[in-house]
Amino acid sequence: MRGILVRRVSLVSLSIMAAAGLLAACSSSLTFDRFKSEPEIAGVTFIESVDSERNQIVIPYSKYRLDNGLTVIIHEDTSDPLVHVDVTYHVGSAREEARRSGFAHFFEHMMFQGSKNVDDDEHFKIVTEAGGTMNGTTNNDRTNYFQTVPSNNLETMLWLESDRMGYLLDAVTQEKFEVQRATVKNERGQNFENRPYGLWSEKNAAALYPAGHPYSWSVIGDIKDLDAATVEDLRKFFLRWYGPNNATLTIGGNVDKTETLALVVKYFGAIPAGPEVVDQSPMPVTIDNDRYISYVDKNIRFPALLLTYPTVEFSHQDRVALECLADILGSGRKSYLYKQFVLPRKAIDASAFNSNMELAGSLTLFVMPFPGVSLSEFEGEIRQLISSFDADSISDDDILMYKSTREANLISGLASVRGKVSRLAYYETFYDDPNRIRSELEALRTLTKDDVLRVFETYVKNKPAVIQSVVAPSDPDGVAKPDNFEFPERPERQASETAELQPRPIVDDFDRSQQPQPGPAPLVEVPKFWRGEIGREGALIPAIGVSSSELPLITIELKFSGGQLIEDPSLAGIASLTAAMMNEGTQNYSAEEFEIALDKLGSRISVNSDRENLYIYVSALSDRIDETLALLEERLFASKFTEEDLQRLRQQQVESIQASQQEPQSIASDVFRKLIYGADHPRSVSTSGRVETLENISLQDVRNYSQASFLAGALDVVVVGDISRRAAQNKLAFLAKLPPGETAPVAFPESPEYDQTTLYFVDKPGAHQSEIRLGYLTDLTYDVTGEYFKRALMNFVLGGTFSSRINLNLREDKGYTYGARSGFSGGHYPGPFSASAGVKREATADSVRQFINEIDGYRTLGIEQHELTFMQSAIGQRDALSYETPRQKAGFLAKIQEYNLSEDFVEQQLAIINGMTKQEVDQLAKQHLPIEKMIILVVGDKEFTFESLEDLGYPIVELDASGKPIEDSVAPGNAELDDAA
Repeated sequence: MRGILVRRVSLVSLSIMAAAGLLAACSSSLTFDRFKSEPEIAGVTFIESVDSERNQIVIPYSKYRLDNGLTVIIHEDTSDPLVHVDVTYHVGSAREEARRSGFAHFFEHMMFQGSKNVDDDEHFKIVTEAGGTMNGTTNNDRTNYFQTVPSNNLETMLWLESDRMGYLLDAVTQEKFEVQRATVKNERGQNFENRPYGLWSEKNAAALYPAGHPYSWSVIGDIKDLDAATVEDLRKFFLRWYGPNNATLTIGGNVDKTETLALVVKYFGAIPAGPEVVDQSPMPVTIDNDRYISYVDKNIRFPALLLTYPTVEFSHQDRVALECLADILGSGRKSYLYKQFVLPRKAIDASAFNSNMELAGSLTLFVMPFPGVSLSEFEGEIRQLISSFDADSISDDDILMYKSTREANLISGLASVRGKVSRLAYYETFYDDPNRIRSELEALRTLTKDDVLRVFETYVKNKPAVIQSVVAPSDPDGVAKPDNFEFPERPERQASETAELQPRPIVDDFDRSQQPQPGPAPLVEVPKFWRGEIGREGALIPAIGVSSSELPLITIELKFSGGQLIEDPSLAGIASLTAAMMNEGTQNYSAEEFEIALDKLGSRISVNSDRENLYIYVSALSDRIDETLALLEERLFASKFTEEDLQRLRQQQVESIQASQQEPQSIASDVFRKLIYGADHPRSVSTSGRVETLENISLQDVRNYSQASFLAGALDVVVVGDISRRAAQNKLAFLAKLPPGETAPVAFPESPEYDQTTLYFVDKPGAHQSEIRLGYLTDLTYDVTGEYFKRALMNFVLGGTFSSRINLNLREDKGYTYGARSGFSGGHYPGPFSASAGVKREATADSVRQFINEIDGYRTLGIEQHELTFMQSAIGQRDALSYETPRQKAGFLAKIQEYNLSEDFVEQQLAIINGMTKQEVDQLAKQHLPIEKMIILVVGDKEFTFESLEDLGYPIVELDASGKPIEDSVAPGNAELDDAA
């Protein structure tokens, strides 16, 4: 063994808070073991190994470094037949040069476009066909690429990642560059220009940080910089930052350490190191005076006021105290901002969030007042709140709640191999210490309210801030104060420091062009679950569960059939409103007291609704389950419905509906539902309801709906985690107090039928993108082994995956969109087939044309044999990823229970998948893709799109944002479509 460096460290108790009794058992010592057996492989230096003992909150790993500088971390976890591979490059937007913004994010896209030995778009296809998932993300400080796949595909993942690390530039072309530049600009349009408040962070950064500071521009980049970029710019950026010596490869899951390390050396060992990379030093900023900035956002109804204070980098000792401060100021019903603004119905939302990055940080207060309220008034009230904040404003309970919640989040984040691998990679990249979790826990354990008060006085109290007003077009002058800050000109584009970099030759000792063949697929075992009943004879409630001691967590889901299905249409939205009111106070607790009780335990209880069900979701550490269930019983049987809560929550729901009418995506979804179901159909309404129906709802209506919903005969119970069947049944026995009976769905009217394809258009002036929806109402309900299931298989290669025909055409070939898709939906009642995308406005008409061509071509010519094989492999193997986390297990069991599925339904599905023939898929496409009778909806800027849409030749009906036809816009011969709208 060469160059061995070992550390031996003994840790004290990892108990976060002895007073609360949390992690009391986590007192075993942890060591870096210098004597354990480690693989001796040429070109590899062993750094350290961390093991765990029972009840320790630690992620075991071994750490190595290759001679080319690549850091390798391996975590062995045999609990599931999975492997997660993460490559994190220590490069984000902060490494970019002036006027070359967006390069790191651009490369996130380019790295999926093929490399020397991997064809265009093959990376997606290979991972999907293996039954895996994948993605990449970029932030200010790092870029990461990751895949989760069945463990027999580990070698293939290493081949893919190493090929783009070493051979990406061999495959970069001008054409690919242009397509991905268009895709990035579409992403910017979708997530910034077309999204409410989408530009606030970009403008905040430009005002907070001086020109030239690495955080003064956005991660996605400036449009002018993207337009000015060249292929050569991107090549040089890659050569500077994407070498193995600036990367961490983290592998976790059902792997053998020695075999894995040998594969890493095979695929990565010959890649030469890049230029030396020196860690950037912290660059925190200060500002001398308040900086007022503002902008008009065409996508919003509510103005917003944001106060941002500069703070410190994430490695600073004050980070945890700042996070706790943000929690106290603006997280939940107990927070100062909530009590000051939301509770008295001055604002629809108020929060605080802390952002600490590698070089600097900030803390932001955010308030979204109701329309008509002065932002200047809000600024005064926020300043009053800040000036009155002192030592008496922080209680011991505040600190305890933050600690408990943070600890529970840390533990639940380790439920998946991806969660563990991601944390190891993060800690290594930024701290050179994969075992940093111990320091996180120690920082929590030692945090005091004096620390929180100190950081408040250091960074917030009487300190200047960036004060940003985001205002609607209806009140462009309604800013807190006139702007007093001029955004500085960014430095001019100079010759790049990477200009002289040249490709580094690689000499492999194997044929890299040959894709590795995976070994035998791992045996995927459906979780062994139990079935039983809760309650007494005559009122037995079905229960299903999985017992697992992998983590000290318990997840419980109570599902009451009903939701929107049992709403009186004249009271549409009452299910959502009732769920919201059940998250408020009870007979024995105010809403704030209930939240405090939960936060002290690190537990969660939430009530929500959807189209067919009401849910109560419970999450708790296993040693806090009794106290948590006592609160659940209080929530279920003693919710206190008050007129005050009704007025406030109804107003929030009404304002939210009205705000959504400003957003192109929401407009498209709302109008499409009305076209599909008919304006009078309950399902034409979002689960939030309509303004006019919400205003009809009384307190007695809410009580009546609650009584009609929470019935023993409507309830299914799912329990997952560190609890036995008997204990679960005993602890949930109080559910037997529910009244007997079942819920009664309302009758649905007939939906309209369309005898020809018609294009409907909604004008959204100024929209940077157009939203497209296309589809029809099917006649099939959800099933797992019948026609519904087979339709989903048929749609997979059409629009059900990234590598589908629709997405590859509109995104990867044309560069029209950030993503396009199609699919069938349905539950106990039929749902629609729909295809959708947000596209750049100048490509609106051709995007519609491409949708039609792809759907019609698939229906006419059918699936190709290689696509059928791809679908069978991809869907047939993805079950390995389906049962890993408690939430996944709960969802799986809930489906079994709701649809009364047999225990072997997964095997039945696999047999159907493997038995599908081209003829069967083709017949399904002919039967279920009636392109000549579909609705086409476009929401976009009429000035830029309408004329080209007319050229498509379809009858066009113009609608307003509520879905009603505009006078004199109805196409000849389509009067029957008016009612459908």
